[in-house]
Amino acid sequence: MDIFKRISEHRTEKDSLSWTGTFAEYIELLRKNPGLARTAHSRVYDMIASQGINDQVGHKSYKFFNKEIFGLDRAVEKLVEEYFHSAARRLDVRKRILLLMGPVSGGKSTIVTMLKRGLEQFARTDLGAVYAIKGCPMHEEPLHLIPMELRPEIERELGVKIEGSLCPSCQMRLKTEYNGCIEDVHVERVFVSEEARVGIGTFSPSDPKSQDIADLTGSIDFSTITEFGSESDPRAYRFDGELNKANRGIMEFQEMLKCDEKFLWNLLSLTQEGNFKAGRFALISADELIIAHTNETEYKSFIANKKNEALQSRMIVMPIPYNLRVSDEEKIYYKLIGQSDMSHIHIAPHALRVAAIFSILTRLKETKKQGMDLVKKMRMYDGEVVEGYKEADLKEMQNEYQEEGMSGIDPRYVINRISSALIRQDLQCINALDVLRALKDGLDQHPSITKDERERFLNFISVARKEYDDIAKKEVQKAFVYSFEESARTIFDNYLDNIEAYCNWGKIKDPLTGEEMDPDERLMRSIEEQIGISENAKKAFREEILIRISSYSRKGRKFDYSSHERLREAIEKKLFADLKDIVKITTSTKTPDEKQLKKINDVTKQLIDEHGYCPVCANELLRYVGSLLNR
Repeated sequence: MDIFKRISEHRTEKDSLSWTGTFAEYIELLRKNPGLARTAHSRVYDMIASQGINDQVGHKSYKFFNKEIFGLDRAVEKLVEEYFHSAARRLDVRKRILLLMGPVSGGKSTIVTMLKRGLEQFARTDLGAVYAIKGCPMHEEPLHLIPMELRPEIERELGVKIEGSLCPSCQMRLKTEYNGCIEDVHVERVFVSEEARVGIGTFSPSDPKSQDIADLTGSIDFSTITEFGSESDPRAYRFDGELNKANRGIMEFQEMLKCDEKFLWNLLSLTQEGNFKAGRFALISADELIIAHTNETEYKSFIANKKNEALQSRMIVMPIPYNLRVSDEEKIYYKLIGQSDMSHIHIAPHALRVAAIFSILTRLKETKKQGMDLVKKMRMYDGEVVEGYKEADLKEMQNEYQEEGMSGIDPRYVINRISSALIRQDLQCINALDVLRALKDGLDQHPSITKDERERFLNFISVARKEYDDIAKKEVQKAFVYSFEESARTIFDNYLDNIEAYCNWGKIKDPLTGEEMDPDERLMRSIEEQIGISENAKKAFREEILIRISSYSRKGRKFDYSSHERLREAIEKKLFADLKDIVKITTSTKTPDEKQLKKINDVTKQLIDEHGYCPVCANELLRYVGSLLNR
């Protein structure tokens, strides 16, 4: 790659997007594309929608958030539909501050950062182009040049809505530079950029004694007072506050509720009326999406203070809970580790899954649904089928607690503990047991965990360990049975032949002799007992399988051994039960003979080639499963 050639191409690409013309030429652009005059809220929603929306039955998902945000589909859908989409349609929601409220490391800052970066990229596309009065310190909409009296008929002519008035700087320039001829005013295409302070403002609270309101609204340039003679002269004022620069885009308030009250007063009129007060000027118009984030403790303290009622009424609070899906939690950990310098260290399969299981269990609340424990609930939340429960039960549990996911272990803690284990032990590879050990050791160092919580979390580590034990056994089982799918299919076909004969009072043919025999009850029961099907329940279970086969056949679908979750589990357990003694002997023999050694090497190769293990963690897995089977 020619680095400097690529830099040159990037510069040329940016130059090609530039546009400068008169206000009259801008009006012609508007005639072709009235969407250029959209509001900041519409621009953000269009930016999200342009990436694609998956409209599934009952809910929507947005591709814009898929690369960075995992497991927050319901929260994101509510955020986009109830705030961004409504605000884009000029409903009253756009006159509210969007406050993301949730636990630490839950994704609030990530969502805001994605919106800011997304808006920067969107402004470089034809669909997201932003045009502003050239030289305006607030990059304002050129339509503000049109006098108030003429706006109704021009709005009808162009098919747009015109809101807001010229900033003091542009009012003066219109008089002094253009002699009031608005058609001659220069307009340019601007590119939203946080770095260049165009269309994105960020305010972070600091010491109230040293922080000045000018950080938000701009300030007087005292060096020019003698030249221009008045503090009310726009040329003697710097329109460089965050509210000024965020015009046409996004204004982010980091940890908003930590701000001193005087910094929040400006938001009262900005949200409701779309303007704010700065210096000795009339109210200044601003079109910006105000987005803030805070934690639950700060929010509760804020709403408890009666002084904040006016500002509170101007907020839309969107809870951003922790993710509650194990598979998505894994993705979060992989993303965070991939961003570090530790990405070269091999992570054994399922190592991050056990960490995810532990984290999710700490976030879930016990349900009142009979027979449902936290592990079953966790599995249903992750999209697994749990016998005896349906989709309606899942939705009922999801709506049972509004605050579910607002507490528990955060992803940063897990990554910190994994990082600690990687650095301290200088490992080439980290496995599930290393991760669980690191999580357990860190509970004593966690400053906010009470004694009761520690006991509860230790119990969850034990549960995660048991889940891993089952996973490890199945992994080794699959590696030992090279033709696992073929073996499973053979057992499956035999089972189906036998239950069909059993339910139809028929016979089956011996494949070798061709003679007719009664169904093999011992074979059927050896499979059904693996999943606890009792003698009394066997007939109903077998009939259910036949009904499922018939249903698949009518729909033209093939019924295989994985089509029925419980039957699949039964067959896998049957296979493993048949192999158990071989696995125990092979993995636990200290001085294996040539045949056993070959078996171990073949299994290790299978684990490495097919299951993502390295030589280190493959051997550790075999030793661990051997110890489990010998207990």
